[in-house]
Amino acid sequence: MQFNAIIGQQQIKQHLIRTVNENRVSHAQLFLGPEGSGSLALAVAYAQYINCENRLTEDSCGQCASCRKYEKLIHPDLHFSYPFFAKHKEDTAATYAREWRETFLANPYVSLDHWRGQFDAENKQANINIAEAHDIIKKLSLKAFEAEYKVLIIWLPEYLDTQGNALLKLIEEPPEKTLFLLVAENQDKILNTIISRTQLVKINRLDDSDVKAYLIAHSQVDERRAAEIAFISDGNIQQALRLLGEDTKDYFDLLVRWLRHCVTDQGGALIKTSEEELSKLGRENQKSFLLYAINVMRQVILLKEQVPTLVHITDDELDFVQKFERHYTTGQIGETIALFEQAHYHIERNANPKILFLDLSLQLVLIYKYQTFPTSRDSIYTDNYGM
Repeated sequence: MQFNAIIGQQQIKQHLIRTVNENRVSHAQLFLGPEGSGSLALAVAYAQYINCENRLTEDSCGQCASCRKYEKLIHPDLHFSYPFFAKHKEDTAATYAREWRETFLANPYVSLDHWRGQFDAENKQANINIAEAHDIIKKLSLKAFEAEYKVLIIWLPEYLDTQGNALLKLIEEPPEKTLFLLVAENQDKILNTIISRTQLVKINRLDDSDVKAYLIAHSQVDERRAAEIAFISDGNIQQALRLLGEDTKDYFDLLVRWLRHCVTDQGGALIKTSEEELSKLGRENQKSFLLYAINVMRQVILLKEQVPTLVHITDDELDFVQKFERHYTTGQIGETIALFEQAHYHIERNANPKILFLDLSLQLVLIYKYQTFPTSRDSIYTDNYGM
């Protein structure tokens, strides 16, 4: 993986390259960024750059023996650890190495859900088990085969539970020329004892313009649809790639009609929209629609806070957002976003869509028509949707 193959993130790329050229490579680093931001791809490109035999000013050469092996993820001094769905207690990441290589090479912006989809995981929980921790210690105790540095990339160390304590001494005092690159999405779920032993590399979400340009260049998507998908995906390339297979062109019209029924308390139309349109979108499209609605409401907040330069939407959407912003309060918009986020959470967990969207609609009626904020969210925030 070369830096030039990674979307955006120019400042982070330059920072990583600078640490190598100035001989300031920390032995344990935490690449922290949201899903789909390219954190994992950056870690692999960084490791490749460090071990490149003919390093260039701005990237690895891509031609030397080391780079060719890195490009196929078969370099003997490059090791990966990641959550997996163990069938046996002695399973380690190496058990699933072939699937891991195929998945990453096909999509370096892989998410845990996408990774789960490569297996018949049933109800198994993702985990980095104690057998994997012991295997890491064993692998890194060996001398490097051919590279200057041995590199271990741990993807989603959030899934290291107390097993991570077995790695503390190794992370703090690794063998010479050994690098730990941890790639995480949620710092709060990582053991504090691990965080304290790493140097943070903060990676931001991708700009919508970068996602849009990528979709146009690599997926032959027209500019309007690329802009809409980039907007819905919120800087998440994995989400954008998934949305490519879905029909999102009617989300705006559906959202406007639905909200109009809610704010005017048109009971019959509201029920019809909830039961005959929203509930029949299909689970993935329902999730995407709610993400789209959340992003539109966030644009309303941006206008209310008088930062229009951060608003990047189509002319039709902007016209709607401007009108909506003039009529409703920040409190109403904030409550709406919270309700949409909770609805998305429940859809992911197989909520009954008819009940969920009708309940959500009625709560929006209360907020906008009667300016009544729920004192309790028991109806939408409890498991009363057939789960």
